[in-house]
Amino acid sequence: MPSPFPGMDPYIEMPRIWSDFHNGLADEIRAELNRTIRPTYFAALTPYVTYETIEVTQRKTEGIRLDVGVWKTAAGPLATAVAPVIETTAPVESRVALDLPLELFSVEIRMAADDFLVTSIEILSPVNKRRGHDAHIDYLRKRRELLRSATHVIEIDFLRAGVRPPLDQPVPLAPYYVMLSRATHRPHVSVWPIPLNARLPVIPVPLLEPDPDVSLDLGAIVASVYERGGYDARIDYREPVPPPPLSTEEAAWVEALLASARDQ
Repeated sequence: MPSPFPGMDPYIEMPRIWSDFHNGLADEIRAELNRTIRPTYFAALTPYVTYETIEVTQRKTEGIRLDVGVWKTAAGPLATAVAPVIETTAPVESRVALDLPLELFSVEIRMAADDFLVTSIEILSPVNKRRGHDAHIDYLRKRRELLRSATHVIEIDFLRAGVRPPLDQPVPLAPYYVMLSRATHRPHVSVWPIPLNARLPVIPVPLLEPDPDVSLDLGAIVASVYERGGYDARIDYREPVPPPPLSTEEAAWVEALLASARDQ
């Protein structure tokens, strides 16, 4: 069953789904590109491993034993007494922080003859957009290096939350963005602001001149990832849209779109 949303589905932004979707999206983009760019070029997945801190609830039992104390009165000999200590085995709730490895993929287009990097397609993840996280710092460093190189850069930001990568000039506000920076056109970039109720665009993917751009239909790719990932079985559309909160207009549109599902 396809997603009820015409473009990006905000329910996919749930933490338990996003990493699976992220890597499925990278894999689908690679497959689609390799149908058209070979034999001169090839598309490959490039992994990046970071660590995500999660909190796990821990139950621990506190047992308190009887204590024996020794005391002395002002006028009498030493005596012993049993301190009034309560024995309990009631569990106490606690949480422990765990750093779990998180593998994320980008897509690289390279020349088949010499492995030269032509185009880098970066799919942003929550850790890339979390200020202060190692992955955020690493991504900004990688982004600077790519933008200073002869590589074309495409950024796909299908997350409403977090800090967006910087641009010199403001663009229209939208929940989702795609950015294309051609090596031959810098510092100018092309930006697609994508409203929640809009279909995802077909974007050009540049190669080396004089080869023409190839087209990447993001709507068709996301629909394929949704179907292959079985997200219709994992998402309960009767639940609220995951954070961050929608605008008043977006919330009304989502409510109308999902009215039938939420009445069941």
